[in-house]
Amino acid sequence: MSNRQGQAIARSTSGREFPTLAEATKVWARVAVLSFGGPAGQIAVMHRIVVEEKRWLGDDRFLHALNFCMLLPGPEAQQLATYIGWLMHGVRGAIIAGGLFILPGVVSIMALSWIYAIWGDVGIVSAMFFGLKAAVLAIVLQALVRIGKRALKNDAMRAIAALSFVAIFAFAAPFPLIIAVAALVGWLGARAGLAAFKPGGGHGAVGSVHVNDADTVLGAEMIVMPASERRAVLIAGIAALALWLLPVGLLVVSLGAGNVFTDIATFFSKMAVATFGGAYAVLAYVAQEAVGTYGWLRPGEMLDGLGMAETTPGPLIMVLQFVGFMAAYREAGGLLAGTAGGLLATSVTFAPCFAWIFLGAPWMERLRNNRSISAALTAVTAAVVGVILNLAIWFAIHVIWREVARVDLGPLSLELPKLASINWAAAALTVLAVVAVFRLKLGMTTVLAASAAAGVLLYLAGLT
Repeated sequence: MSNRQGQAIARSTSGREFPTLAEATKVWARVAVLSFGGPAGQIAVMHRIVVEEKRWLGDDRFLHALNFCMLLPGPEAQQLATYIGWLMHGVRGAIIAGGLFILPGVVSIMALSWIYAIWGDVGIVSAMFFGLKAAVLAIVLQALVRIGKRALKNDAMRAIAALSFVAIFAFAAPFPLIIAVAALVGWLGARAGLAAFKPGGGHGAVGSVHVNDADTVLGAEMIVMPASERRAVLIAGIAALALWLLPVGLLVVSLGAGNVFTDIATFFSKMAVATFGGAYAVLAYVAQEAVGTYGWLRPGEMLDGLGMAETTPGPLIMVLQFVGFMAAYREAGGLLAGTAGGLLATSVTFAPCFAWIFLGAPWMERLRNNRSISAALTAVTAAVVGVILNLAIWFAIHVIWREVARVDLGPLSLELPKLASINWAAAALTVLAVVAVFRLKLGMTTVLAASAAAGVLLYLAGLT
């Protein structure tokens, strides 16, 4: 859809003036710098600015676009920004909106990664991250409860969540396999007409004020995309795929298997097609592979990375840049190698996100109205609850206890804490963070800041 076409549609339905690309760029920059925390908060910020304030589109079109993005792998908030940018100004608008959404996070996480690599073992810095771990654990538990309330609507969904938890916790089943099986179960359930697999409503209302589509820039009419824009978005999708796959192929051919940069490229590329359910679900997969298989990070460092992502603007999945940085920093040696590894991880994580939007946007209506696909997503969301429960337990074990041991019982393989190695300071901080989140209802920023300060105070008092 061209800018000119958008103006024609907007004026025929609402009479509102269509923003220029330069004006839209300023708005997307504002959205980006205010997008802290998880997708719920980021989506709320986007809704407040582009729906309630700017009236670019109404609630129905916004939620329709959001539910479409939920069908895709990757961070839904970033993809929603990309999609709305495309609705407003075509391919250029999509690149600007989606690119700006991640840019502050790229810069912030890279700076924090350098600080972590250089000064991470310094007492005060280490103490700050010690405190952050407790807050992050509480925030993961909050996400588990929030998603569980939305997803586990019946016994079938609860059974999928429970089986997913057992599969990953007790049998170390790969995350992509769990997602694939859940999607298949949901799809078959819908095809069989089972009531339990009727798709839910996705996200409910986002803002407190309902904005009618007819009163917005894009209006209420169905947007008909001309052939030229259809070709442009197809070319953009192919280009995004090329920017993703060609560098990966070159690394595999030139460096071979076993090289850290090849491993980063291939690992995060595989993850890019299986990242349903948000950053917390993805972290279970990353922890399983980056810590257990590749040995790139220690368990506590995963929490440190998530703490960075929670306290900086951009999607939480930006934690993957920290993982890529630390992997290359340790394996290849040096800050420049770490920088290259972090940027490589970011590239292969987000290039597919643009590809999915560009290739899927023209077929949005058909995908959104497909009951079988929506049911598959519903089952995947239920499975994600089990995966996040495993992540919360894994984090708790490594935060509260100093030592863990793996126990193999036939086909079962369990990672359990050595009870005598409990870290009482970490346990106390975790309890306080949980109380702050669930009982006192304090905001994420407040809990993170207070936990970091408490970690420093404990260090100064000689209690850690």
